Amino acid sequence: MADRGPLTLLGVPIDSVGTAGGTELGPNVLRQLLGPEGFEDAGDTSRKIRGLERDRANGWLAFDDILAMTGEVRGRVADLTAAAKVPVLLGGCCTLLPGALAGARDSLGEFGLAYFDGHLDLFTGLTSPTGEGADFPVAASLGMAPDPLLEVIGETPVVAPGRMSLVGARDKEELQLISPLPEGLGIGRIEFRDDLRHADLNEVGASLEAELTDGGSGFWLHLDVDVLDREAFPATDYLMPDGLSMDELRALFAPLASSPGLIGVDVTCFNPEKDPDERCGTELAELLRGTLNG
Repeated sequence: MADRGPLTLLGVPIDSVGTAGGTELGPNVLRQLLGPEGFEDAGDTSRKIRGLERDRANGWLAFDDILAMTGEVRGRVADLTAAAKVPVLLGGCCTLLPGALAGARDSLGEFGLAYFDGHLDLFTGLTSPTGEGADFPVAASLGMAPDPLLEVIGETPVVAPGRMSLVGARDKEELQLISPLPEGLGIGRIEFRDDLRHADLNEVGASLEAELTDGGSGFWLHLDVDVLDREAFPATDYLMPDGLSMDELRALFAPLASSPGLIGVDVTCFNPEKDPDERCGTELAELLRGTLNG
């Protein structure tokens, strides 16, 4: 497999709650904590998510803004990957993911997805309790989304379900509300949090990397910080107990982040407003620097 292109930061300052602040502030803070060494910088996207009303037809919050943002992210990621760069998207919330995957698909063709998240993100607008776009990224990428969004994303599934690996989910309420369940979607691999408690996490990470690069194609790497335990990382809006520690995440994440098969990565749901001493942001930046440049 060929050497990777340059790691290139792209901020996506959005928050699917539909108001200013929160995860919108993540890209600027995380960029400063990362520093310039080891990264090129492509600036930020411009589209924001604003609005507190759910679409009456499809249940999505601020749906028109999500359409515009998705199209912008798709175009920016397509340009970066076509130029043989490795986009490092600084969120922002998980709503950015379908556009990012679509952009990478436009220039690179087929690839896999390693999805580190405390949730499966398989809600639709009609099953989500909130209507927030961050509830839907895996579902939308598989084609379970309103037609106007599918037109913006293009052909779905953006990533074949058999080439998806979902890692770290632990929201049992979500499993009671989503339909269809992930087992019925043909998803290649699911490692729930409970599955990881007694596993050798270095070996799990290495096996994920081997599976996702089998055959010579690459993969996109998604990190939602709510995969971490709420005590380990309180600077997010979706706090849950029993998540990964930072050391556990590093063991799983490092083989993927350092892989020559990595085509892009996004880091989402960091809320600097909940990180007054910058402890969480600093640890997150150290994780990214230490693994992506490793």
